[in-house]
Amino acid sequence: MESRRGRGVRGKVIEEVKGDGKGRRLGEGASDLLSSLVLAMANAIIMPGFLLRLNTQTAPFQMPNHTHSFHSPRCSVSLTSQSAKAFAVPRRKAISLILSSYVLSEVGLALAQQSPVFREYIDAFDGYSFQYPQNWIQVRGAGADIFFRDPFILDENLSVEISSPSSSQYKSVEDLGPPQEAGKKVLKQYLTEFMSTRLGVRRESNILSTSSNVADDGRLYYKVEVNIKSYANNNELAVMPQDRVVRLEWDRRYLSVLGVENNQLYELRLQVPENVFAEEEHDLHRVMDSFRVSKIAS
Repeated sequence: MESRRGRGVRGKVIEEVKGDGKGRRLGEGASDLLSSLVLAMANAIIMPGFLLRLNTQTAPFQMPNHTHSFHSPRCSVSLTSQSAKAFAVPRRKAISLILSSYVLSEVGLALAQQSPVFREYIDAFDGYSFQYPQNWIQVRGAGADIFFRDPFILDENLSVEISSPSSSQYKSVEDLGPPQEAGKKVLKQYLTEFMSTRLGVRRESNILSTSSNVADDGRLYYKVEVNIKSYANNNELAVMPQDRVVRLEWDRRYLSVLGVENNQLYELRLQVPENVFAEEEHDLHRVMDSFRVSKIAS
């Protein structure tokens, strides 16, 4: 696909905070539940058998046979043997409440951390939009129309490619053929871009899935997922084969969404290392599902 460079600089960009907020609500719910459990624990400890009463007069210290009492100028506390037995059960309940509240608060915190906030990127000039994790940063001068990447996992990124309006007259994404044929073209394009002149470099590729769907804007989109592995010799100039040990350079998952509007082919690309794909799959698919193309105002 021939891409158009630098159009995003002139485009009008609007960013809006987008997020389902489930993580925040779960975290706050866990805090409220923790407070309720602590209050219930306190109520369980203060029971009828354990009496606390005010006394403004000083009383002597007394220790009957079955009753232990302590008197002070401010208060008098009496604990009978029967109340001591009654205290044992609520104490176990209190410990259970403490442990339960700790576990629930940790679960709520974990759920809150697993629900990232998304931003929406809108390019009205070029005619497309998508959502992306808000902690991803934009990289300028990367060659694509727009480019974002994860600040910690540098191999995890997204970009948008647009075909040149002078050399393409697409009417529908179906001009690429069925999704399976489109998947082959996408994979071929990736392999062409990753072509290397180094000795001993070998690429293995596989189309994992292809699909099509009509989004809420009424347009048809194709989705393609491929895997590409790159192998290289650690000593490509070695004469003896046993000295040329093949090693895995990288193993990545590539996800593409294809759409057509304004007689142009739009492609949202996502790249992620294969070893973190399972962890990031939900968020990556959300980005894919959010991709939309739109008509450019004339």
